[in-house]
Amino acid sequence: MDKINLVAPCLFGVESIAADEFRRMGFEDIKTENGRVLLSGESNMLARANICSRFAERILINMGEFNATTFTELFDGVKALPWESFIGRDDAFPVNGWSINSKLFSIPDCQSIIKKAIVERLKTKYNLSIFPESGPEYKIRFSIMKDAVTMMIDTSGDGLHKRGYRRNSNDAPLKETLAAAMCDLARIYSDTCLFDPFCGSGTILIEAALMAKNIAPGLRRYFAAERFGFLDDKIWREERTRAQDLIRTNVEFEAQGFDIDPNAVELTLANAKKAGVERYVKASVGNVRDFTPPAKRCLTITNPPYGERLLDVKSAEELYTVMGKQFLQGDGQKYYVISPHDMFEDFYGKKADKRRKLYNGMIKCQLFMYFKGK
Repeated sequence: MDKINLVAPCLFGVESIAADEFRRMGFEDIKTENGRVLLSGESNMLARANICSRFAERILINMGEFNATTFTELFDGVKALPWESFIGRDDAFPVNGWSINSKLFSIPDCQSIIKKAIVERLKTKYNLSIFPESGPEYKIRFSIMKDAVTMMIDTSGDGLHKRGYRRNSNDAPLKETLAAAMCDLARIYSDTCLFDPFCGSGTILIEAALMAKNIAPGLRRYFAAERFGFLDDKIWREERTRAQDLIRTNVEFEAQGFDIDPNAVELTLANAKKAGVERYVKASVGNVRDFTPPAKRCLTITNPPYGERLLDVKSAEELYTVMGKQFLQGDGQKYYVISPHDMFEDFYGKKADKRRKLYNGMIKCQLFMYFKGK
């Protein structure tokens, strides 16, 4: 098979981080756009992207792009794409997607037209009038943005943020892909000493440990494309073996989490065990008011509670002030704090050395970075 064009949706603000990761994987022809990365590679690279990507939300086959302002244009554009290159005569192909700022705004109507167009295309290729759809499922995804249509096939199944270790979480979970991006921006090394005084379900600590060990985040999970007829099982075995061989064994990384909630501490330890990094992740009950970093150089990355979820806004602001007093002790310490509060620095008591706009789900946040010391 020739090179496959792929789309990797990302959280806003994470696109360049994901693109750099794809380059390190060996991809070429990489292009970043708002909320996604475009790339291409051989079929084995599709498997590699699913297994190894820490920052992408999904890996999708990019079937093609075209403009459509009428249902006729949508039908013709979809029918012109080579669906038979991937979808077999018995395969299922449900359709879902979204439309923003476009003349074709009815999602049910778009789904119906797209489904009919694919059926008509496959009818001529397989000489069938009825498709049983009893085989592997190829989820068709479409996006329509300002009348520009992108047609895709989902190869991931569950979103890539679902690593498999976090079956349970606390009330305000941080998405694994966002936690990984924060760790990347803070620079995690194999000998990093990491703290999180609001560890919750342990996501930041665990993602940092996986990064320090160079453990591929998808090594322990299953992907939809493993049932696709055009991908040999051998490819998945080889890519998993490759990922396994890249795991670092001589690692001095250590992570310590604290949380005021004993249940969160138990959850952190349980999730670390599921992720296979319990040796590197510790957690205990603790209040940020008592937080003091050790004398040695260390890194703190955290997602404190804030008004939209766990605390009222006033309580969150008081917490930021406490953090500012506790966190600014000692040179050689670095702090990375994500918050949606526009006035975070005022309550914290110090301007960040650098800021990075990120999104926690649909909540616009800033990653406030303090790394220059006093």
